[in-house]
Amino acid sequence: MFIVLEGPDGSGKSTQTRLLVEHLTSRGHSVLQTREPGGTPAAEAIRTLVLNPAFDGLDDRTEALLFAAARAEHVAQVIRPALQRGEIVVCDRYIDSSIAYQGVGRRLGIERIRELSMWATGDLVPDLTLVLDLDAAKGMERVGERDRLEREPQEYHDRVRMAFVELALHDPERYRVISAIGSIQEVAQRIRVAVDEFIAGEPA
Repeated sequence: MFIVLEGPDGSGKSTQTRLLVEHLTSRGHSVLQTREPGGTPAAEAIRTLVLNPAFDGLDDRTEALLFAAARAEHVAQVIRPALQRGEIVVCDRYIDSSIAYQGVGRRLGIERIRELSMWATGDLVPDLTLVLDLDAAKGMERVGERDRLEREPQEYHDRVRMAFVELALHDPERYRVISAIGSIQEVAQRIRVAVDEFIAGEPA
């Protein structure tokens, strides 16, 4: 099973990814935790480049292609092999982040970015996507050291947040929108309930 956590900056995805992996492992599942961009040495190198504030002014299409390249490597080297081994893969960000940040945030077009990402991944789609929803301004208040994308204007982050919500509304079977308001444990409990219910409803 392939589970992805998505959401705007500051919504707590990294922390909640780790807590979800701990929960699933405690239930006896074999779980792989990973992230995007990243997950392999080459993809981590791309992450360092594309998020580095030193590269402010990077062409929007170049940015989108770099994210797609990192994702192609990640899927080929990490995600698909883990799924073939029968593991649950829990990933911090995936295709929807490119759609939200580049397709909508950068105004490159939702379908263009989706098509690029689907080609890069060989059409690998998550079984379940959890969107951690939080007002973009509140999310930016939580962010400490800012990477290149986090330094974008508030209006950009507002567009990104709404893009995630719209994606979820159009496919309620695959998405669950989780409020990221509250304590870490309160949010973690909402996620555990959603994931346990989803797994229980899947055929054995």
